[in-house]
Amino acid sequence: MRRLLILGGTGESRRLAERALAEFGDRLEVTTSLAGRTAEPVPVPGTVRHGGFGGAAGLAAYLRGHAVDLLIDATHPFADQISRNAAAAAAETGVPRLAIVRPPWRRRDGDRWIEVADAAAAAAAVRSLGRRIWLTLGTADIESFAWLTDHWFLVRRVDPPPAPLPLSQAEILLARGPFTLDDERRILKERRIDAVVSRASGGSATIAKIHAARELGIPVVLIARPAPPPEPTVPTVDGALAWLGLRLGA
Repeated sequence: MRRLLILGGTGESRRLAERALAEFGDRLEVTTSLAGRTAEPVPVPGTVRHGGFGGAAGLAAYLRGHAVDLLIDATHPFADQISRNAAAAAAETGVPRLAIVRPPWRRRDGDRWIEVADAAAAAAAVRSLGRRIWLTLGTADIESFAWLTDHWFLVRRVDPPPAPLPLSQAEILLARGPFTLDDERRILKERRIDAVVSRASGGSATIAKIHAARELGIPVVLIARPAPPPEPTVPTVDGALAWLGLRLGA
């Protein structure tokens, strides 16, 4: 049996674990590592570990200590530090590594995108776009909007925040995706949203809100993705399975 470690926490990582076991389970042990940011993550097939590794050196030690044969980075596009650690640990240990990099979203007719570099620039951009703003961001980015005390914010999360949000006016919407176009259209209409702030994550998992905003003519402030991890990369789970097949001699 060979051992695969998936750096996960995304829909792609869950699908990869499921399909890798279905296709190669007779010769492949699959472990998915979750950072532990979600209290009750969606169940993942195979073995699951929780928590960080302690940087690139810690991940390299894990790869050696658990005799990992293959490493696939299927983390979120904005988890760039984890991806850098994965590339460094793989280079140090000689473990073959692959990264799944979601295809970026492409602007279409009707999109009112304002592309910015970071959360601070996003906050400056929404100041003039209206007073009811939907933030679809990670917790660390929300602090950048605290100075907009005349604005009301909708914040969607999987888990309740561990501490009060640093926003003077906010509604927390607890929900777990994937979300449909009807879901996102309803939120935009019922909350009377003037603008959406999103990370430019790409892929299909969260694109429904982009489609809904386009339909309703609502501007979207997009925070640019970090630089992608080093090659080799593939855009889909299918590509990762093909890479696995070649490595396993399938």
